[in-house]
Amino acid sequence: MAYFVPLLSTFLFFSIYYSQSNALSSNYYAKTCPQAEDIVMKVVKEEAQKDRRVPATLLRMHFHDCFLRGCDASILLSSKGKNTAEKDAPPNGSLHGFYVIDGAKRAVEAICPGVVSCADILAFAARDAVVLSGGPYWNVPKGRKDGRISRASETTLLPKPTFNISQLQQSFRQRGLSLDDLVALLGAHTLGFTHCSSFMNRIYNFNSTHDIDPTLRPSFAASLKGICPLKNRAKNAGISNDPSPTTFDNTHYRLILQKKSLLFSDHSLLTTPKTKSLVYKFATSKAAFHKAFSNSMIKMSSLTGGQEVRKDCRVVN
Repeated sequence: MAYFVPLLSTFLFFSIYYSQSNALSSNYYAKTCPQAEDIVMKVVKEEAQKDRRVPATLLRMHFHDCFLRGCDASILLSSKGKNTAEKDAPPNGSLHGFYVIDGAKRAVEAICPGVVSCADILAFAARDAVVLSGGPYWNVPKGRKDGRISRASETTLLPKPTFNISQLQQSFRQRGLSLDDLVALLGAHTLGFTHCSSFMNRIYNFNSTHDIDPTLRPSFAASLKGICPLKNRAKNAGISNDPSPTTFDNTHYRLILQKKSLLFSDHSLLTTPKTKSLVYKFATSKAAFHKAFSNSMIKMSSLTGGQEVRKDCRVVN
């Protein structure tokens, strides 16, 4: 998420792919597959009970899918021949829940073959992941189509953890998302785990003046150095995003205010009056955060651009 590209080229990229958008509706499968959402929820619930990391990875998977070619399940396609797919790009290296979507797709296909897209199944699964973690429910708009193209090179367009507020705003604006959406959607970081590589720049050699990012609380920075030493660091070393990494609450915003956010991009929300006021609002009201997050997820997940309903989420028809 150099992830940063000129405004014009990025605008052209999205105008091309999102112009193929499909009309979505709340009752798209009412006659053709009314059981679809219940089937997906059952699979996600079963897998989340086996592995508590599943909700966080499904939510992140949906976000990374929508931010490239729209919510077209391109992130689910496997690499083939000389083409390296999105899922095999470095920003997606820690995603591990593809088998959950595969299982949900098989279960849906058994009841309604050739009807429900992988993109819709992923959108349902992301919502279910939030609900199962104690977060809000929202009615997912339906009718997405699956894309046929997936390129690892395009993942450089994803927002990067080192982005400042201007870069974040530009990235979200290019997808039709506002500052309100930006602050609300970054609240997804309340779930899951962050590897050392995403915040090492904040605790070692930050700039020519400071070894540690001065916006980090010193005691917190010291604890991060203990977890992420420069030498002899464990391969998958890192830390939970907050003390309740499997609960979809508003703790993340309180940590930002306490100067204990892991990512520079999250702390950057305090650098403009508008975004700072929203951080305060969500830190003091879980209900306000949940409502805003639901609305922004509906908006983000309505970015579409696919062309077919895949039989297998990993390959085009």
